[in-house]
Amino acid sequence: MKICLVTAFPPSRHPLNEYGFHLARELSQKPGVSLTVLADDLPSSASELPGYSVVRCWRFDRMATPLRLLKSIRQIHPQVVWYNLALASFGVRPAPAFAGLVAPVLTRLSGHYTHVTLHQLIETVDFEDAGVKMPRLYRVAGSLATHLLLSANSLSVLLPAYRQILWEKYRRGRVSVRPHGVLFGRPEAPDFSRRGNPVHRVLAFGKWGTYKRIEPLVAAFQNMAEQFPWVQLLVAGEDHPKARGYLADVRKEFANDPRIQFLGYVAESEIPLLFQSASVAVMPYSSSAGSSGVAHLACAYGVPIIASDIADFRELADEECLAIEFFRVGDVESMAEQLLNLLRSPEKQRAMAQQNFSAALQMSMPAIVGQYLSSFQMQHRLSALKAAARLRKGSLWFPFRSTQERSLGPKFLHWDAHGEEPGLNLKGTFESGPLPSEVHGDD
Repeated sequence: MKICLVTAFPPSRHPLNEYGFHLARELSQKPGVSLTVLADDLPSSASELPGYSVVRCWRFDRMATPLRLLKSIRQIHPQVVWYNLALASFGVRPAPAFAGLVAPVLTRLSGHYTHVTLHQLIETVDFEDAGVKMPRLYRVAGSLATHLLLSANSLSVLLPAYRQILWEKYRRGRVSVRPHGVLFGRPEAPDFSRRGNPVHRVLAFGKWGTYKRIEPLVAAFQNMAEQFPWVQLLVAGEDHPKARGYLADVRKEFANDPRIQFLGYVAESEIPLLFQSASVAVMPYSSSAGSSGVAHLACAYGVPIIASDIADFRELADEECLAIEFFRVGDVESMAEQLLNLLRSPEKQRAMAQQNFSAALQMSMPAIVGQYLSSFQMQHRLSALKAAARLRKGSLWFPFRSTQERSLGPKFLHWDAHGEEPGLNLKGTFESGPLPSEVHGDD
């Protein structure tokens, strides 16, 4: 199966580059899959990660993105084009961001099977938190972009509530729910010898300055530290694209507190040690922008989670059986109380850590990517069945009927480079694989 994965890709730091990397890593290890990453442009000084076929064919915040993507797709001629998208994947300026989101429907119209993994919905965005100056215009444009994305052959969202929103508002498209997955192939069991030795580390991770702000967390940390002094706060990550300079200002404000460390950007190779040594991960958000990558990172290393009481986080905990303790949104005292209760209870820390690690084992990236590939294969076979059915319904005297029958199998069914995909008997039965009665509408 030849796949083009459209995503921001390291060493780029644009939205979803980490998720794109882990998708690419798993796809590149699957037998029978030929992967090309269609990624965003890099500065000339940056070097590519070894071991991946990467075509840098679009640029963040540029209007020409759809045309450049289509040109590369036509040259590669894949069987599947898979878009890994958030609403701001192609830009922070409205026009380029919208233009990029038109690319999936243009890809489908060009004749390629197109799938979109959509990480957030415009309907769940808090525009005030996100720093949007023209919320009404953004909402209208976001709804139109969602209509276009639903025109792809298939679309995946990461929370069941998102699928419900799409169905109730748009009533179109073929939408599935796929778990976010943990961003490592194999989760690592928690190593409690690294935690609380000699101090407990409270970890906050993300892109800061809009709906993720540090000041409430620092206030809660300082209140809690008066009663529990064996603690340290680690703030990891960078400024949100719409809040440049935010971290530098906060760092200056709290420069005199040695218990607070600002780590900045954390390289992929440093993430395991950072999370393994954390006693708790805190998500002090004022709103949500989708299924949390930070929460899934915490699960991958068996780290307890404390989070704002937001509907998306509640659903995430319920759907994926995550151990999350909630505090009232923006309530410093509530956050401090939850932190203090957890750090004072080694038993609770272990129980939450083990529960999150167990949840991670159920949603490893190999398993999640395997679900996507199975779905692509199923849709491929359904397309072949429909084509065969149309041919059988045609008149027996239709010109070149026998020629079309002979060409139908290779055209629709040979997805890998060697033509080894199980075939279809044009009389209507599979030579191998699931029977038609086993085919489900959602997948």
